[in-house]
Amino acid sequence: MTDHDSSGISFTALYTGAVWERHGLSEAGLTPTEGRLLYRLMTPFEAASRAVAGGSLRTFLLQRHRIIDALIAAAVREQEAPNVLEVACGLSPRGIRLRRQFPNLHMVESDLPDMASRKAGYLAATGHLGPRHQVVPLDILANEGPQSLETVIGELFPDGGPVVVVTEGLTSYFTLAQITPFWKRLAAVLSERPGSTYLSESYLQSRKPVIGRGLRVLGGALGRITQADVSFHFTGDEPARNWFLNCGFPDVTVHNPRNFYEQLPIPRSRGNPMVRIVEART
Repeated sequence: MTDHDSSGISFTALYTGAVWERHGLSEAGLTPTEGRLLYRLMTPFEAASRAVAGGSLRTFLLQRHRIIDALIAAAVREQEAPNVLEVACGLSPRGIRLRRQFPNLHMVESDLPDMASRKAGYLAATGHLGPRHQVVPLDILANEGPQSLETVIGELFPDGGPVVVVTEGLTSYFTLAQITPFWKRLAAVLSERPGSTYLSESYLQSRKPVIGRGLRVLGGALGRITQADVSFHFTGDEPARNWFLNCGFPDVTVHNPRNFYEQLPIPRSRGNPMVRIVEART
């Protein structure tokens, strides 16, 4: 399958897709050639990051992706009629992999209209699009209307059963003040569906001056590229957990990747990893 036009895909989506592809996690034709070029161009910077900070962007991307996959699988196995919604799906291959692993899964991918259309085209061309694997436009900032979180969950999962909601590579592009209303709305929606789970990643603010400055430089660079506010929201696991509890999630676990080193094929950080996986349940 040939690449679709990639002019509307962000730098970070292209690079993340290329990392997944390079490590055997993607699907043929899903990652544009520009993503592979970015992968090669970023290699020297990734090596420098590993030397200075003990980990690189690739390390964090692979840690978070595989851990989220494992937590989704655990949550889906608990559900009699499993439902998964991936928000800001982008070039993520997760939906295809999950449908192979769980054939009775109802998988819904969502993104802003242009990316949703692109993803739906890819899934249709490769034979994956269908009643159990859908793609819809969703805007996390929309409080009402057809692209709102509430409408998408209500209309796409009408059985009223629990839903696993995933946001990967999304929330750090908003300040804490900007993203918190979405988390509160999500907690309210999922509270009506007991047994639901929300999974996302968060990057901790480092207390080490050199690493902290490096993260701020990285965040500023990504912000200029993506025209968004790149934010590292929390200083530790407990502040992150308390924040999500205050958003309305009654059961919150903040996972450290090093607890998965013996369970999953993920790269290891030198020292304490900077990424965390938030698992918030109703």
